[in-house]
Amino acid sequence: MDKEVAADGSGNCLAAPLSFFRGIDGYVCVGREWGMKKTIVLGLGNLLFSDEGIGVHAVQRLWQDYDFDDTVEVIDGGTLGLLLLEHVEEAERLLCIDAIASGREPGTLVRLEGEAIPAYLGVKMSQHQMGFQEVLGLARLRGTLPEAMVMVGIEPSSLEWGTSLTGTVEATMPRLVTAVIEQLQAWGVPPRRKGIDHA
Repeated sequence: MDKEVAADGSGNCLAAPLSFFRGIDGYVCVGREWGMKKTIVLGLGNLLFSDEGIGVHAVQRLWQDYDFDDTVEVIDGGTLGLLLLEHVEEAERLLCIDAIASGREPGTLVRLEGEAIPAYLGVKMSQHQMGFQEVLGLARLRGTLPEAMVMVGIEPSSLEWGTSLTGTVEATMPRLVTAVIEQLQAWGVPPRRKGIDHA
């Protein structure tokens, strides 16, 4: 009978349901200590619904304007849902960027940290956030949640069909990018502005 094995946070291997893990010859061991610890910057959202694409727009601007340390990976997570599990599990620190509907004035910069993130996602604002909530829940069950989690975003003005951000949100985007940079600096992995001599 096929059997699969996973690692908990301590690196010990545990028996687990086949549906949770995949591997060669029916075996796999998952544990961060087996690979390089990473800081993952993950942009979430759907570019087809106006301000819901905040996270993806932010990632595109980061790619355009900054270079990052080898241990930092900036990912367009879009609406990938459970396919993001691998990235979440390999992260020591996870910085998510997304539209955050918190009831504040549209265009407001919002920051969540730690357990406030899954609590917010429980509201299930959109389909991609439902999928990401499941990713965090599965990582928790497997003992592979990142050691540090932060979500930054902007209160959306519109989630209607459209490929551009609203003017209200666009005006806050520079502050959002700055918030991402400042968080990476606080974690000790500051990005480098392109076109500037850092010697």
